Amino acid sequence: MHLGQLLLTVVIFLGLAVPSALAQNAKTTCGPDHAILYHRAVSLVNQAEKKLRGRYTAEAKALLKEANSLFSILVKECGPVQRERLLTDQEAQQEAVNQKLAADSLSQAERLMASATQKEAKSAELERQGHKDLSISYQRQAKGEYELAHIRAIQSQIYALRNQQLIFRYLSR
Repeated sequence: MHLGQLLLTVVIFLGLAVPSALAQNAKTTCGPDHAILYHRAVSLVNQAEKKLRGRYTAEAKALLKEANSLFSILVKECGPVQRERLLTDQEAQQEAVNQKLAADSLSQAERLMASATQKEAKSAELERQGHKDLSISYQRQAKGEYELAHIRAIQSQIYALRNQQLIFRYLSR
């Protein structure tokens, strides 16, 4: 009876442990479904870039959000395969350029936001002093800088997603 319980325990343990061990050892392969996700993400980034050029910032931002979600899925599901793949020299150079452009765009956005905030404060001060026309001028400048900062921040996202595109390009082949 004691041996029977031991055997039953071992069988139950192996029955539960083996499938989980197999699941841990199973590799996720990147197949045609992932290639479709990649192409969709690239298309969304391209569309977002066009929308941004047309000053449709809200639409560009929404497209980039969706593209980022798709690239996140690729990172999660194809990460092990992608990590094994080395970038070519040309891809590595392009990745560095995109990183620099993304950082520069983000830096510009931050500077513009700071400047716009200062102009907004100056506008409020001038309005309190009774210089309504000058206050309105500063407010317009601030609004323009806020919009430009937003555009630069979105452009930075595009450069970052272009690097994801570069990293997962092997899925398009």
